Amino acid sequence: MAVNWNAPVGQMSEPVRAKLETFEHLRSEFEACFAYVQDVHGERRISPLPLDDVTRYLHALWICECKDRLLSVPKTIERYEGPRALEVLHGWQQGDTASVVAFLHRKLDSLPFADLTLQIQEALASGQTILAGRLTHGRMVLLNRAMNMNAALDSIFSLSAETMIAQVRTAAAQQGHTPEQIADQLAALDTALYAYVPHPVLARQNMQVMNAVGVRITDTLADRPGDRTSRVEQPQMPLAGYAQEVIEGERVLSGMEDNNPARLEEATPPLAVDASDAMEPPNKLAGPEWTGK
Repeated sequence: MAVNWNAPVGQMSEPVRAKLETFEHLRSEFEACFAYVQDVHGERRISPLPLDDVTRYLHALWICECKDRLLSVPKTIERYEGPRALEVLHGWQQGDTASVVAFLHRKLDSLPFADLTLQIQEALASGQTILAGRLTHGRMVLLNRAMNMNAALDSIFSLSAETMIAQVRTAAAQQGHTPEQIADQLAALDTALYAYVPHPVLARQNMQVMNAVGVRITDTLADRPGDRTSRVEQPQMPLAGYAQEVIEGERVLSGMEDNNPARLEEATPPLAVDASDAMEPPNKLAGPEWTGK
């Protein structure tokens, strides 16, 4: 997508321009990597999941991290952990398999199946079949994630250490992550290109690209709104004011008489307009005639 440099977003600095241009070269790869991360995280059950796909997952996390940094997405949580993914991939090529297993376990396991099952039971018992259906779909997504983790571990554990490391080095080189390249990629995070520089055009670009990939990721029957639960039902318009509270005996104090309880002559008296002459200029004064004193 072409960037409109003349958009009314204020003065654009050279770092912001460089960020946008770099992301444009990365955009198509990011879209593919983001979809793959979502697949591994449960949108799709991938079996088998060979070592090439495990390294692809680590690479995809890194690309998603680059997108966030290039577009200066605020860091409230470490959702991708791209630098850690590269560190793990670097160590894996040197024979450190334990760190890979720990990383995969932390990203893909520790899922609340018991809590979700209890919520489904309670929803069915109370007649909330729509909510129960959505919770059941979510539980299946989490099950896919756990199955993907097991498939990855099965590929890792089924090979000898020598064979595994050789395959990982080959796959990492194909992804552009040799040990030397990883060192340069991690060092690049300290440059101005990946620094946090909030700017309206960066935020707009991030919203546009995430809206586009989000629609494709959730374009399944189970992910569509359909019959909404009470938590996501359509709002009733017009919406009430935030924290609105009606006080008994309240009055709207908007007229001049309200602001002049002492009836001082210096105050400008309100104009009385007859309803039948509402479109005509008023010609009467309600109260003492104004003398300009």
